Amino acid sequence: MPSSTVTPASFSMTALERRASVSLAFIFALRMLGLFLVLPVFALEAARYPGGGDAARVGLALGVYGLTQACLQIPFGLASDRLGRKRVIIAGLLVFAVGSFTCAAATDLNGLLMGRALQGAGAVSAAVTALLADLTRDEVRTKAMALVGGSIGLMFALSLVLAPALNARIGLSGLFVMTGVLAFAGILTVWRLVPPEPVRHVVRTPGSLADVLRQRDLVGLNFGVFILHAVQLSMWVAVPALLVQAGLLKALHWHVYLPAVLASFVVMGATLFPLERRGYLRAVLLAAIALLVVVQLGFLAITMLSTNAATAPSLGFLGILLLLFFCSFNVLEASQPSLVSRLAPEPLRGAALGLYNTAQSLGLFAGGLLGGALLQWGTASALFATTAAMSLLWWWVAFKFMPAVASRQAIRPV
Repeated sequence: MPSSTVTPASFSMTALERRASVSLAFIFALRMLGLFLVLPVFALEAARYPGGGDAARVGLALGVYGLTQACLQIPFGLASDRLGRKRVIIAGLLVFAVGSFTCAAATDLNGLLMGRALQGAGAVSAAVTALLADLTRDEVRTKAMALVGGSIGLMFALSLVLAPALNARIGLSGLFVMTGVLAFAGILTVWRLVPPEPVRHVVRTPGSLADVLRQRDLVGLNFGVFILHAVQLSMWVAVPALLVQAGLLKALHWHVYLPAVLASFVVMGATLFPLERRGYLRAVLLAAIALLVVVQLGFLAITMLSTNAATAPSLGFLGILLLLFFCSFNVLEASQPSLVSRLAPEPLRGAALGLYNTAQSLGLFAGGLLGGALLQWGTASALFATTAAMSLLWWWVAFKFMPAVASRQAIRPV
């Protein structure tokens, strides 16, 4: 829905765009809350199941979700180009619900592994973001994507608060039942609240995935989201231990996470959207990646200096680093899928976002493996040295790829 003339009023969402953005962000929030509620307690609770003594298989049961999701993001994205977004979203949420109830009914680790694989098979992220792109104009799309990214960050913080209490009351099986119910709530939202999808996005001749792979800008963005989520999950293998080392009990970690997430939304709103309107999107993205490098170097310095109780990390410094991380993460989470949706030819939008979400899921899977391996056979310093190097490599790639993106996507009021 691009506009030929850009005016200041063009940057205000219409009623339809607000409805689409809020309802689709709500679908993401319901799905991600169900997933995040399980993460803080899964490893401990899964160890109690028959077969749960095998730590490697417990890790596989936790991570297989990302693997199956990565394998199916592109097929779901291509299907949404051919069959329509809403049909694919509802089908994916049904698969996700079946996987959740399979986990709830599991009596051993194999059952949990199968259920987690089914949860990942409901890979609707590409279809949801493609529909959001269909229903919003270029001028407001970053704002719309920010609502989705913000809902994910908020659900992550909320899960850290709720998961321990809910697990104590209803157990892991109850949490999976709740996840399935939330998936059905998402289906109801698609049916009743999401605006109808444009006909031109349902009846058309789709292109091929090879067309997406030939676009240099899209390749650069896919590389970026892979690095972003690999770094995110890798660092989260070590961050909780640093907070404990700083003297904060596990049950109170949300006292740091939640304020950092909420404050980062304020910073994003005050920087990303105004600067994008002035045509400084390239500078914002490069600055956000540079900030990610600084954060990883900060964690590296902390781990190198914190060698004993006398040199324990400062809780205040950790809080500042986490605030800076969420500022960087939220800006990149909002702007990158928006750029993908603008750069991809319209018949390829679902496929392009499918490839983008595949790279994201692979990043999560690779980050979990990398972080665990580096902590198992190395040190926290080696972990953060690696994430800093990965972030720096991303900045260099973005610097090489971003000029074409920025010149085509700068939006300046007349």
